[in-house]
Amino acid sequence: MSLLGKGGEGPADDLAQLPKHHKATKNEKLVIVASSLGTMFEWYDFYLYGLLATYISGQFFSGVNDTTAFILALAAFAAGFAVRPFGSLVFGRLGDLVGRKYTFLVTMGLMGLSTFAVGLLPSYETIGITAPIILVGLRLLQGLAVGGEYGGAATYVAEHAPNGKRGLYTSFIQTTATLGLIVSLLLVIGLRSAMGEEAFADWGWRIPFLISVLLLAISLWIRMQLSESPVFQCMKEEGKVSKAPISEAFGQWKNVKFALIVLFGAVAGQAVMGYTGQFYTLFYLVKILKVDPGTANVMIAIALAVGTPFFVIFAWLSDRIGRKPIIVTACFIATIAYFPAFKALTYAANPALAAAVESAPVTVVAYDGECSVQFDPVGSNTFDQTSCDIAKSYLATSGINYENADAPEGTVALVRIGDRVITAPNPEGLSADAKADAIKVFEAEVLGGLDAAGYPHSANPDEVNKPLVVLILIGLMILVTAPYAPLAALLVELFPARIRYTAMSLPYHIGNGWFGGFLPSAAFAMVAATGDIYFGLWYPVVIAGMSFVIGGLFLPETFKRNIDD
Repeated sequence: MSLLGKGGEGPADDLAQLPKHHKATKNEKLVIVASSLGTMFEWYDFYLYGLLATYISGQFFSGVNDTTAFILALAAFAAGFAVRPFGSLVFGRLGDLVGRKYTFLVTMGLMGLSTFAVGLLPSYETIGITAPIILVGLRLLQGLAVGGEYGGAATYVAEHAPNGKRGLYTSFIQTTATLGLIVSLLLVIGLRSAMGEEAFADWGWRIPFLISVLLLAISLWIRMQLSESPVFQCMKEEGKVSKAPISEAFGQWKNVKFALIVLFGAVAGQAVMGYTGQFYTLFYLVKILKVDPGTANVMIAIALAVGTPFFVIFAWLSDRIGRKPIIVTACFIATIAYFPAFKALTYAANPALAAAVESAPVTVVAYDGECSVQFDPVGSNTFDQTSCDIAKSYLATSGINYENADAPEGTVALVRIGDRVITAPNPEGLSADAKADAIKVFEAEVLGGLDAAGYPHSANPDEVNKPLVVLILIGLMILVTAPYAPLAALLVELFPARIRYTAMSLPYHIGNGWFGGFLPSAAFAMVAATGDIYFGLWYPVVIAGMSFVIGGLFLPETFKRNIDD
């Protein structure tokens, strides 16, 4: 075993000394296939919730308004990501103590059973508030399981890979994770088409969750065929296994330093780019641009299918030119490309909406001091206590893009649609019935103004420029693959073998669990709060820009390192 050095800081091996024409052995192929397929099935389970968030919001959060229900559904989606770092510590420690293989068998069983249980969970109408509480609990179990999955699979494959091909070998983990999304997406599309929208929304959405128990059995059988990682087995035989991997990994500055650098200089940017390309695009098409969910799913599936091979391409490239240039370049491109890309998506997917926003922009003129943030996490605010809240609540619920203009204190809020001005009702002094009637009249007047200005209720299927939408989505998907493809190899190469599972898992899952996992709910809350349909993009743009700067300055290059020790 060759020494990497303390905390991954040792001298790099010269690539000229590495085998140039290594051909994967039968055992190495089995390792890649078994680890990757298991990862695909596990991520199939995890992605289902994101794909079905619209249906889940109606089933489990029906006690609040539609906008809040959807944001709460996304927050429950994010809850699974919130606990991923804790799962990485629990299962990372287990993996460094007892072995890679058996740890990710445990994580897979936990994930599969939690997903199956979601398919059996009664709705809000049946058991009330207990339903979303149990749902969040199951999402937390899923998050714990995923917290142990990626580090185990990446470490296991990398420790079987020859020098000079770790990027290529580990890329199949990223590839099949995305294939898990494609499989779940195609299943949802097929079921919706076969059952019809009404039946699928009522009960058919449960079927993909229930099928997961079959995938669990297949996945467990596949991974049972594997033997332990040779690197871990060698450490075990030599008595070099860490006795306290968590304190060794994060109690020493030499390791903490690299964990922080890779978190802020690579993983955080990769995470927001991943969830922007694979999830936010779908939510943006359906909830903001009002594209039919079936059509949006098909276009996303096509873009995923075209973009997925780039995981292998960028990973292969990283074995030749390095991990760092690919990751930081992708972060820079995301920083400058997201706003124009999503504006182009608006023009392509709903040209009538784009035209209406240009020709007749909507502005709310109100005293800022009486305007609430249009997001209610507990469902207790009806947003009808001030004229500003009444105006913004209706526009936010309708998904209308609007700007804000401040007015003097005491001004009754106005909604300006192009040249038309509509005064919001002042609820002060009105009885409950009178207030409700005034709000109905106001909403009808605003709706009439929006209709007259050309604001569509939904995207016209005949006007959706599907080829252009798919082309934009493909570009966003390729941007997802660039930083993610070399990431597993980079993380493995940064840390010594005795603490590798623990040390690499925590920054990965903080980045993807917190920075990435909270992106959909945070971005939509930002949109609802400001009225600007593009405002949520500041979330991924700022974080990707941060990773570009920090990664460019401090991220070490690792692709020539030997990882045996």
